[in-house]
Amino acid sequence: MIDAKSLLDRFLGPGAAGAAGGIADKGRQALSGGGLGGLAGGAAAGGVIALLLGSKKARKFAGGALGYGGAAVLGALAHRAWQNWQQGQAPAGAPVAAPQEAAQVDPRFLPSAAPAADGKPFELALMRAMVGAARADGHVDAEERDRIIGQVERLGFDAEAKAYLFDLIEQPVSVGDIAAAAATPEQGAELYLAARLSIDPDQAAERAWLEALAHRLRLEPGLAAHLDRQAEAVPAG
Repeated sequence: MIDAKSLLDRFLGPGAAGAAGGIADKGRQALSGGGLGGLAGGAAAGGVIALLLGSKKARKFAGGALGYGGAAVLGALAHRAWQNWQQGQAPAGAPVAAPQEAAQVDPRFLPSAAPAADGKPFELALMRAMVGAARADGHVDAEERDRIIGQVERLGFDAEAKAYLFDLIEQPVSVGDIAAAAATPEQGAELYLAARLSIDPDQAAERAWLEALAHRLRLEPGLAAHLDRQAEAVPAG
C-alpha cells in the first residue's frame, strides 16, 4: 500500500523528507526563523512538482515552503483563509498564516484527517490537484516529461508509488476529477489552494481553469478570494 503522507512530502520536495531531522525539524527551524517565508528555498530544486512547474515562466509555486513545511503548511494556509472568510474580513487586508499556525494546524485541515470522497488517502487527491493545475495550459512537452520521469526514478520510490506518479504525470487530470475528491468543505478548500499554488492566474486559460475548479467545488466566492490571498502571500520557491 502506498504511504500517501510520505509520498506527498517527497512530491513537494525531497529535501524535506530526506534531510537530517526530517520535516518536523525543518519546520521548527523555519518557524524560529520568523515566518512562512523562511521556509522558502532549497527543497524546490528536488520536488517532483517543482520540476513540473520549473519551466513555466516564473510561476509562483512555494516549492521550498511546502517542501520544508510539508502538509502542515498547506493546512495552515487553508485554515487561516477559512477563519478569515468566516469572520467576514476583506480578503485584500486579511492576515496571512503566522509561523505558529504551521505547528498547530486544526486537525480538520490536515490531509491525513479523513480520506477523499473515493475512500483513498486525501494526500493523493492533493497531488492530483497540483498536477492538474500545472498542466492547465494544456502543454507538457516531451523534454519536460522525461525530466520529471527521470527525477521520479532518481528519488528511489517503491514500485507502487512510482507507478502512481507515472500514471499521474501521463494521464489527463480534469477539473471534475479533482473536485470529485472533496468529501468535506475543508477538503474542497485545500484542493483549491493546492491548485492555486501551482498555477499562474495571470494567464487567461489558467485563470479560467481555476475558476472552473472553484465552481465545481462549489466554493463561496469570498472563500476562494481568501484562499487566493493566502497563496499570493507565500513566496516563490
